[in-house]
Amino acid sequence: MTNIDIPFFKSKLAEEKKLLERELSQVGHVNPDNPADWEGEPAKMDISEADKNERADRIEEFETNAAIEVTLENRLNEIASAFDRMEAGTYGVCEIGGEKIEHDRLMANPAARTCKAHINEPLP
Repeated sequence: MTNIDIPFFKSKLAEEKKLLERELSQVGHVNPDNPADWEGEPAKMDISEADKNERADRIEEFETNAAIEVTLENRLNEIASAFDRMEAGTYGVCEIGGEKIEHDRLMANPAARTCKAHINEPLP
């Protein structure tokens, strides 16, 4: 365990999680079959009345929402993983080299899994 202010970083992560969930709810919804999964929200339209340009716009809107949803959900998963590391006592420890993650790196990204030296290396 490192000498990191866990309550401070837990609070930062909780704030970001709440923001992400709010943003996700604007472009998608929770999968009813898997509450840990979000799905992009399809555009609402009456296809029988829509012209082909309107249909194309709606399809494009759905694709955009789906892409945003994936990005936000990935970040939400990173935050969940950080909470798990806090519970396990490994928060703030580089997953590649085992050294302490720098304070300024955690301030910039509280869900960071590596130190600065290993930032571009693939995770195990």
